Amino acid sequence: MTTAIVDGQEIEIEANERLNCIEVARLAGVEIPHYCWHPGLSVVASCRMCLIQTGTRNTETGDISMVPKLVPGCQTPVKDGTVIVTNSKVVRESRARVEEALLIDHPIDCPICDKAGECLLQDYHFEHGQSERRADIHPFSSRRRDVGPTVTLFVDRCIMCTRCVRFTREVSGTAELMVSARGAKEEIDTFPGFPLDNKLSGNVVDLCPVGALGDKDFLYQQRVWFLKKTENVCGGCATGCSIVTEHNQDTVYRLKPRENQHVNKWWMCDEGRYGWHHLHDATRIVEVSHRNDAHWNTVEWTSALGQVPKDLHDAGRLGVAVSPMLTIEEAWMLCAVARAIDPDAYLAMGHVPSTGDDESFPGGFTIRGEKSPNRIGIEMILSMFGALTENSTVPGWEEFLEQIRTETVQSAWITAGYPTPELSWCDEQTAAIFDNTNCLVIQDLFRSPLSKRATWCLPAAGFAERNGTWVNRGHRAQTFEQAIRPPAGVWPEGRVFWSLLGRQGLYDSESIREIIAKNSVGFAALSGDMPSLGVDLRLQQVAGT
Repeated sequence: MTTAIVDGQEIEIEANERLNCIEVARLAGVEIPHYCWHPGLSVVASCRMCLIQTGTRNTETGDISMVPKLVPGCQTPVKDGTVIVTNSKVVRESRARVEEALLIDHPIDCPICDKAGECLLQDYHFEHGQSERRADIHPFSSRRRDVGPTVTLFVDRCIMCTRCVRFTREVSGTAELMVSARGAKEEIDTFPGFPLDNKLSGNVVDLCPVGALGDKDFLYQQRVWFLKKTENVCGGCATGCSIVTEHNQDTVYRLKPRENQHVNKWWMCDEGRYGWHHLHDATRIVEVSHRNDAHWNTVEWTSALGQVPKDLHDAGRLGVAVSPMLTIEEAWMLCAVARAIDPDAYLAMGHVPSTGDDESFPGGFTIRGEKSPNRIGIEMILSMFGALTENSTVPGWEEFLEQIRTETVQSAWITAGYPTPELSWCDEQTAAIFDNTNCLVIQDLFRSPLSKRATWCLPAAGFAERNGTWVNRGHRAQTFEQAIRPPAGVWPEGRVFWSLLGRQGLYDSESIREIIAKNSVGFAALSGDMPSLGVDLRLQQVAGT
């Protein structure tokens, strides 16, 4: 073990861990202020905000010898006997001078800055800055420059931490950003003809410690202190990034990545970041509809839940397509409902949307071509119910269509919930296969050629409107909470299936998860409290065997 001393407190770390002073201080509960350092980027030690005093304690005599000058905490590695002092007078004076220097040339336009309320420059000024301003306040105009389709640069607010530049070079690998000019005239800019237009570009806004980089999608939409934050999981692809959904009054305003070293590190792609607008699309299905011949009638949920199982039972053998957009809890309840309606019900995986191959970036982040968050989890649930082919694989969407085409099943319940109003998941040719079904139930977010043929059309919930567990491509199970309520008239699938099973009270996903864990070796690790970053089901299963 390696022992370090932080403000007189001894901290033990693993001998093979390579940590700097900022990271070790955090282990002691001490936060060393910093602007340019980020654990996912290279170290440049340019902001000088993290200057501290360091020294070494002699292991034999216990004597401490201090380095005569302040050193940057981000650039100073910790070894056995390292002494770190973060709160001395000289350190405090250094921080105050750095803050003062930054604010001399910084526009004091906090009332109109999107970063106000979560700006490190603000926070550090109140905590570490001078008590009074010694320089005159000059009028500033914050020059605004578009650097890409999603990001705006407010030039005068920049403190030249260069986080954004290093991100495009080291993580996205696209290198669109650079530092132009030199000295006091330095500015962040793009190379001529190369705008900031990569698939991870939104991360530079998260990285910016001040209000220099603004997200066009969020700009001037909401004050951050009004936003509520809910830990969530991105439903855009099979990576399953850990995210934070920020919302107010049942309206989502932005998504931000949540650090998870097992899945997405500190990042998320722009497709996921901006992939929430369908939640508030005016064309969403928000009522239960029943088709009688060519006429559609709106039906109350309570009446529909009493009639749908009867119609499916009387229509012949039932086939159920379980969408990979559902949580494992919802999928388990749907399968249980299907087997209660028809003990011989045919269970299969719903349509799994895909856009081709995976795309990986130099920083280790991967965007999956598979655009569903829970295919692995649904396959495991279907296996629990014995829904396997002769090759011991879970039947997929094509096998389900073949069952309909050959009329092996005469009624169908299809869950969809794909986050796109373009309805590309089911075209007219595919929908025509269902023309001869005796009863067709469609549960979806948007109208489609298939919903036009449905006997019952049920609304579905979006990713931020449900809670439960998803299992990503790497077999990591992540549990998340509901962030917002769905539109009036929409019941989340969990509530629907909970009611159909005759369970009393409010839908409780945790109780369903406990049932799944007790009845499946693969899901056994889900029993009890789930860590916020999820568990690797493969590792747990191997450990259990």
